[in-house]
Amino acid sequence: MPWSQTYAPVGGIGTSALIAAIPVVVLLGLLAFWHVRAHLAALIALLVAGATAVFVFGMPIKLAAAAAGYGAAFGLLPIGWLILNAIFIYQLSVETGQFAVLQKQIAGVSGDRRIQALLIAFSFGAFIEGAAGFGAPVAISGALLIGLGFKPLEAAKLALIGNTAPVAFGSLGTPLVTLAPLTGLDLLQLSAMVGRQLPLFSFLVPFWLVAAQVGWRGMIAVWPACLVAGASFGLVQFLVSNFHGPWLVDIVAGAVSMLAVVVLMRFWRPAEEQANPAAVSAPTTTAQAAAAPVWKAWLPWIFLTGFVFAWGMPQTKNQLDAWFAPQLPVPALHNAVIKVPPVAPNPTPDPALFKLNLLSATGTALLLAGIASALALRVGLGRALRIYGQTFWRVRISLLTISTMMALGFTTKYSGTDTTMGLALAGTGWLFPFFSPIIGWLGVALTGSDTSSNVLFGNLQKITAEQLNLSPLLTCAANSSGGVMGKMIDAQSIVVASVATGGHPESPTAGTILRAVFWHSIALAVLVGLLVMAQAYWFPWMIPAAK
Repeated sequence: MPWSQTYAPVGGIGTSALIAAIPVVVLLGLLAFWHVRAHLAALIALLVAGATAVFVFGMPIKLAAAAAGYGAAFGLLPIGWLILNAIFIYQLSVETGQFAVLQKQIAGVSGDRRIQALLIAFSFGAFIEGAAGFGAPVAISGALLIGLGFKPLEAAKLALIGNTAPVAFGSLGTPLVTLAPLTGLDLLQLSAMVGRQLPLFSFLVPFWLVAAQVGWRGMIAVWPACLVAGASFGLVQFLVSNFHGPWLVDIVAGAVSMLAVVVLMRFWRPAEEQANPAAVSAPTTTAQAAAAPVWKAWLPWIFLTGFVFAWGMPQTKNQLDAWFAPQLPVPALHNAVIKVPPVAPNPTPDPALFKLNLLSATGTALLLAGIASALALRVGLGRALRIYGQTFWRVRISLLTISTMMALGFTTKYSGTDTTMGLALAGTGWLFPFFSPIIGWLGVALTGSDTSSNVLFGNLQKITAEQLNLSPLLTCAANSSGGVMGKMIDAQSIVVASVATGGHPESPTAGTILRAVFWHSIALAVLVGLLVMAQAYWFPWMIPAAK
């Protein structure tokens, strides 16, 4: 028989929310304070979440086990598949000596590590977010920064902070494309509303990024570069989201931002350049790479961008899904969990369809980009397989960690414990516009995806707004805009950053990375809350007129 979720099983919604938060507190505590290895911390938190779901929220053991299994499988496909092949491209570039040439070229734009952080962690990361999402920007940006001589912890922190403002429009606008039909709101209006919130933070994040890297004084010394990177990105983000739609926002804005910084560097330089000592002492070329044209260094990244972009186009994606991505009902779980009001207007079965998208996943596009790179760089089959094997061995524990983290996230989703925490925040009355993006932040922190957060809380945002005579368009957009600030602390992103910057003597643990970015995430989420509250009560003209 189907099981109906219950959101206040113990003493009202507030007490139930405190109990629902125990698995999250356990996970964060083990990572941040007890320095437990990520895969063990995830396993312990998963057991706590399962016990909470079964013994407090009344979820049948069979359903809890099925939800955990579904999440574990999703952690391997598509997320683990994507990470494995993204790191393979990076390793291929390093092994062939082309990354050293690329390093020299980027240093030619600017040898200043602050400018390099802006170019890679913010602008290039946003471009990759628009094309792929699902952890690819953090993995690729982190690896690139390491290769340029950044310390592993610094590279991880910068990649995570930079991957915030673009997330709502990531993967060709998937979070908003998913949110619109769930809430019945117009997609273009949702795109426009988010495009009237996030550009302010797109302008702010480059300043914040460099300040987190070198302090406020160091940031002031390169404020023109921060201004150009943020203003160009934010302006294009606003224009494309308001006058075209959500699909190409990050791709166009990221490309314009990179170009704008490169042009600025032709006319302006910081008074005192800050270089990475590791980058200065590292060999810049190999004999094989030095004899090749310099454009070859860009081939792996050109192939990456081209394949990922083509793979993500709606026409290509839909056709590949039709051919290679059957949706298989998850045994024991499909339509076995019933969402009830106020999360759903009526009792609604929650489908559990595992999309077997190995060939249609973005990770496959990255693998093909790697194969094309190997052919173009004349890497033999044996050597390419050896590099791939080394890459797999490097990330094997991390793949297990991601799988366990996603099992935890799916357990909280299907048991309704994450919804209970969202409902507790929804009961804040006139303060709800402030807490509306905090709900989105919580959703992304728990699920690792702005898309998943929109699925989880989108309808709740709409219903609560209507009850409080607020604009549903504002609160639903705020769910996505606030969610982006949770991206830097979700378990998936933390593990991806740890993988991308691992394998070095000073490589940080997942807990160390979490501590480095946690308060940045909180502070930015609070600022989004203040903006949404201002739009609700003082600047309602910023909300698009309902159609």
